[in-house]
Amino acid sequence: MESDNLTKLDDKKYEWMQKKRNQKSSLLKNCVMAFLFGGGFCVIAQGYKHFITSGIGVKFLGELDEAAVSAHVALFMVFLGALLTALNVYDDIGKHAGAGSVVPITGFANSVVSPAMEFRSEGHILGVGAQMFVVAGPVIVYGTFASVIVGLIYYLVSRG
Repeated sequence: MESDNLTKLDDKKYEWMQKKRNQKSSLLKNCVMAFLFGGGFCVIAQGYKHFITSGIGVKFLGELDEAAVSAHVALFMVFLGALLTALNVYDDIGKHAGAGSVVPITGFANSVVSPAMEFRSEGHILGVGAQMFVVAGPVIVYGTFASVIVGLIYYLVSRG
């Protein structure tokens, strides 16, 4: 049935459909949305940091040094990104936020959880385990490689 509908398209209708599908987005709007959503994620992280360093957070976690606080905030944001992905909310955020949803650490969590969810029907090992780092794996590998190179250059320059 659907192939019949496609063969009945005339050139004008096809051109209209193509223009509608390929509309250019506004650069200014994209930048503003990325700024607002990325900033929103930062505000959430800052709010969590304030929570764990004062009042109830200190009562449950005790006094934490700056490294421990940073680790808690990073873990919380990864958890938040994974939770929003599992609830199918992160994709909706990404449609509006653009790079504002990709750049923060929550975007990393989304890139790990999304393929794992997509392939969960394949089983825990060949589905979730094998597909989990399809997107994030190269980022981790090349990020680690780049840090080794930069560290080596720093060592050689500072040694002399």
